[in-house]
Amino acid sequence: MNLHNYFYYFKSVLPHKLCDDIINFGESQNTGQAITGILQDVKNPSKKLLKKNLKQRNSTVAFLSEHWIYKEIHPYIQRANTEAGWNFEWDWSEPAQFTKYALNQHYDWHKDSWDLPYNDIDNKNKHGKIRKLSVTCSLSDSSEYEGGELLFKTFDQKQKIIKCDQIASKGSIVVFPSFVWHTVKPVTKGTRYSLVMWNLGYPFK
Repeated sequence: MNLHNYFYYFKSVLPHKLCDDIINFGESQNTGQAITGILQDVKNPSKKLLKKNLKQRNSTVAFLSEHWIYKEIHPYIQRANTEAGWNFEWDWSEPAQFTKYALNQHYDWHKDSWDLPYNDIDNKNKHGKIRKLSVTCSLSDSSEYEGGELLFKTFDQKQKIIKCDQIASKGSIVVFPSFVWHTVKPVTKGTRYSLVMWNLGYPFK
């Protein structure tokens, strides 16, 4: 799919108090080591598999489904979808992922979408759908950490890496198609907090 916009951003739109409230709430939840697809549905992963997962993705996460979070972010997803010219049809958001990147933590190159639609007949909001729009909200300011840059990979006439400096400030939001490849570089100082949200719809026709 050819894209005119690989991502669409809003600088410093979320109030700092809201960002702090999300951080405090996220830290109070049951947090755990982030996993990748290689550990999906694996009940007793081997040490080798755990090491492979950690090499690909190293961060602490918690999942939040509170309405007060969604109502603040959903309007920006709608705006980005229209103003970027994507106009994807979507109708449901997965639980938001509160993410903490401490020293040397990172997330290697990946995309958020799966190869096949979700197969979850007990969840009508999810079953048969795919991730279409991804969102990253900066909960901390870039002055509070070093490294941790969000990069995108484009595939036009030739491959290009774009650093998303536009969301360096606290309260900024970036929205992008879930099939776009991206990475979070290792944090070299301080702590980077973010909130990630995936928004689903039926497969593209």
